[in-house]
Amino acid sequence: MHALLTTGLSPMTTTIFAGILVLMIVALAFEEKLHAKKSLITGSFALLCLFVANALAIIPGEAVVRIGDHALKLPIYIPAIDWGVIAIILGSSLFVDVTARSGLFTYVAIKLTKRSQGDPRKLLIYYGLMTVLFSAVLNNVTAMIIIGSLTAVSLAKLDRTDKLLGFLLVEGLLTNVGGLLTLISSVPNIIVGDAAGISFVSFFCFAGPYVALCTAITIWTGARWFDIRSLCDARERQLAAQRVAAFDERDGVASIGFFWFAAAMTVLFIVAMATTSALPVFRELGLGFVALLFALIMLLRYKTEVDAFYKALDWDLLAFFAALFVVISVMEQAQVLDLIGRAIAPLIGLGPALGAASLLICAATFSSVTDNIPLAAMLAKILTKLHTNSASPLWWSVVFGANLGGNITPIGSASTLVAVTIIHKHGLRLSFGGFVKRALPFALLQLALAIGYLLVLL
Repeated sequence: MHALLTTGLSPMTTTIFAGILVLMIVALAFEEKLHAKKSLITGSFALLCLFVANALAIIPGEAVVRIGDHALKLPIYIPAIDWGVIAIILGSSLFVDVTARSGLFTYVAIKLTKRSQGDPRKLLIYYGLMTVLFSAVLNNVTAMIIIGSLTAVSLAKLDRTDKLLGFLLVEGLLTNVGGLLTLISSVPNIIVGDAAGISFVSFFCFAGPYVALCTAITIWTGARWFDIRSLCDARERQLAAQRVAAFDERDGVASIGFFWFAAAMTVLFIVAMATTSALPVFRELGLGFVALLFALIMLLRYKTEVDAFYKALDWDLLAFFAALFVVISVMEQAQVLDLIGRAIAPLIGLGPALGAASLLICAATFSSVTDNIPLAAMLAKILTKLHTNSASPLWWSVVFGANLGGNITPIGSASTLVAVTIIHKHGLRLSFGGFVKRALPFALLQLALAIGYLLVLL
């Protein structure tokens, strides 16, 4: 992106910036204790990094970007941001928000609820599959809010609130499994996929079998662990079916025309994202352009009130990413990434099998106590600097570890935190330790499956 101003850096300088990086990670881990949004935390560290780096002559104040014969001078923090990733998140978020207005997602959820006829085990299976699907095409938090809210209503109407804790925990764990399914299912996927050059189709084909196996085992284990059984008595089955039949999936559908338009556009959106790398023009413009294009098409339906969707955007997340990319860029120039790369080199040097397994475990461990996004971004940058082949299992170790590590603790991912919030909202007691006690066996099983899956495909 730009050259270093100095030919070499002192170990002390690298150590100073390594200390700044550690402080940022600790601050993000204690985000709630600090009562500060992650964008403010990361933004503060980004400004600190830029100031110190410029004062020590590690980076210049400006960068020169050439477009044809024209040279543009930009503040150094502008080209430091990966605008392709920002565009994917912005476009996908807008597309999902507008599509949700059609009632499409609620319609699908209630349809599956009625199909279960009120049987608890069938309901868990359907809700589990729906959680994985929604997490793959929406963001994990949105999926957990939709499924969690519907679960609470459904179980209350079926007089099965005693199973609510088990349902919500299984669904929370499955959001991170569903987040593995496609390249755009979670932010770590986008970051790693972009760095490794993994296409949408390649990502889906590799991760799909694991997600299917892990989903089946998680649901089966959850049903046994939380004693969620099928209805055996004919009277119970009839009563449950009658209660579920009262649900009306059309309640959230304000316009039939827009409903079907949203359904068609959702299918086209997924197809377009999957085939972008093979389409002329779109291939050069990238996934971010496709996401923004579909967002624009959907926004035209509400052209007089687009400001409402702009206000609903997670600007904190977008600002967080922009600041994070700046921090990582400075850390690269300060040779902190080289330092971390040398630290994990012995793990990678253990060989394809042990190296991949060790990196996966490390990524999962760190993801369980801090945000998996900076972790994925940092590891992706390190693997890029090590010239890691796109076919290497090390990339998948980062993907699996960053996503599944969020299932170890309630602060490991935003979706598990939402699940715990819904649990508390309905008067159920679940402490931090209580979550870990119940979720850890699932997380260890999922991680063991991931390691085994990688070793089989090596």
